[in-house]
Amino acid sequence: MPPKKSSTQFVCAECGAKFSKWAGKCLECGAWSTLFEQEIEGETRGIGAKAMLLETGSKPVPISQVPTEHAKRLSTANVEFDRTLGGGMAPGSLVLIGGDPGIGKSTLVLQTLATIAAAGCKTLYVSGEESAAQVKLRAERLGVAGGDMLLLCETSLNKILENAKKIKPQVMVIDSIQTMYSEELPGTPGSVSQLRECALKLMIFAKSSGTVTMLIGHVTKDGQIAGPRILEHMVDTVAYFEGDKKGQYRILRTVKNRFGATDEIGVFEMTSLGLIPVQNPSRVFLQDGELSPGSAVSCTIEGSRALLFEIQALVGKSSYAMPQRVSAGVEQKKLTIILALLERFAKLQISNSDVFVSVAGGLRLDDPGIDLSLALAIVSNALNISLPPRSIVIGELGLSGEIRTVSSLDLRIKEAQRLGFEKIVVPSSGKIPVVKGVELFKFARLEEAVGWLH
Repeated sequence: MPPKKSSTQFVCAECGAKFSKWAGKCLECGAWSTLFEQEIEGETRGIGAKAMLLETGSKPVPISQVPTEHAKRLSTANVEFDRTLGGGMAPGSLVLIGGDPGIGKSTLVLQTLATIAAAGCKTLYVSGEESAAQVKLRAERLGVAGGDMLLLCETSLNKILENAKKIKPQVMVIDSIQTMYSEELPGTPGSVSQLRECALKLMIFAKSSGTVTMLIGHVTKDGQIAGPRILEHMVDTVAYFEGDKKGQYRILRTVKNRFGATDEIGVFEMTSLGLIPVQNPSRVFLQDGELSPGSAVSCTIEGSRALLFEIQALVGKSSYAMPQRVSAGVEQKKLTIILALLERFAKLQISNSDVFVSVAGGLRLDDPGIDLSLALAIVSNALNISLPPRSIVIGELGLSGEIRTVSSLDLRIKEAQRLGFEKIVVPSSGKIPVVKGVELFKFARLEEAVGWLH
């Protein structure tokens, strides 16, 4: 009998669409340069609808009769991690955590599992990248090697699920999803078909058993989770680590959460004993002492938390034909718009100057409420004038130079007062709460705020 002929197909890394020929652009999702060649031998098999029915065994029931007693969340014993997850780990949830290599993904989940295992919960840590000895050495370094956490070093998903069904853990970690494979499908671990199949099987297991399942995901050079986009759609929660891995602080941000608020953040400090939660993040991102020219303090809303931060600007004479516009933590387009507003309404001549702006501490912000603070930081450095001590600036800028009100203004003002700020620049429109011990400066237009700085 002659051997089966192998054939190839081209699969889109973004949407998983399959094509017989290579093309520069995916005809399904429109992404460029995402098609890669994949060899197929024989019939491609997935878990199939029949197998899914056997796994779940679900039946239609009235929503009023759905029990919710089992929905009590399990605490991670880490305040910042609980906040990021929306108040703890929901039973049956599928959580995906991504981030750059070495930023602390495995460290955080290993600490979490060891802590809750010590509290009497049954946990299973599955490592597809490290040996048992390597995981033990890392646990000893973190001081969590003496617990009852179960460890399994395996990459075959079928064997992992067999062990999990016998053990019945309350929390299971897969480190990482890109190293898992299913024998029912061709292709190497990390391919589109393998990732999609493994994620689907883990989702069915988590929902049917009530096991909290955490997936560690590799990221591409662009910072996105490696693999098809459908992976992020299938899971319940997606969280990314931000910050410089060589720095002291890490930020875990949720971009999707079916059990809590999106854009919630947790702030951690990397120490020799692993990631330690930061109880007062606002103080971390603020510098003690008076502000220097080019620095301004503002407040942003991250999920349900008001967070104070310092934004810095540097304006200098350009030695290039095209002046440089460099931003870190703020969108480049936002900087361009604010510079145009300062030229037009504040009469600040900086079109031939280099402008650099940065958010201290490695924060990345897209809150429109920081517009006015960024504008005044640029003016402060250009004119070499410091903002008043213990002052904070809050406001959004419109394209006609007006200062617009921002969301959760009362929460921002209360957080500023709690940290000892006495002067707050706010928009004159909207409902402004009156807070004792705080002097409010209300402005309607950008030129008025710049005049106050003079």
